[in-house]
Amino acid sequence: MEKILRGKAFVYGANIDTDQIYPAPLLTITDADKVGKHAMEGADPKFVEECTPGDMIVASTNFGCGSSREHAAVTLKAAGVSAVIAASFGRIFYRNAINLGLLAIVCKDLHGHVSRGDFLSLDISTAKIVNETTGETFQAEPLSEYMMDIIRHGGIKPMMRAMTGKKD
Repeated sequence: MEKILRGKAFVYGANIDTDQIYPAPLLTITDADKVGKHAMEGADPKFVEECTPGDMIVASTNFGCGSSREHAAVTLKAAGVSAVIAASFGRIFYRNAINLGLLAIVCKDLHGHVSRGDFLSLDISTAKIVNETTGETFQAEPLSEYMMDIIRHGGIKPMMRAMTGKKD
């Protein structure tokens, strides 16, 4: 995994719930390629057209509130989102994201200082975020070493496979 992630920002407000990230009527779709084509559909129908691999989501408070389904994190990862940076997360979404290998970063000060399309860089080892469009720098909350290990492995299942030597 790259130490510094770079991508364009997609900015959302507070209380973006899991049904906005991946609408409930689509839950029967399980293929990752197909799931990713519906990312953020309930909040932003143009997201999938404009998102390129490595782009980041920036949100206000309580991103990922709602259901405990893993689909929300799966769809963002499948769409190529490299990180979700929010002032706060729905607790279950946050753990699902980390466990599935999607970087979820808490930064209370970023929202309001970034616009859609701004180019961001995120140093994952220091949790330093730079809005390269405006030149502003922000300090996010670093992930624990255990969480970083999960992210480096691409999720908790691959990490456990690596630790145990099992393939399935």
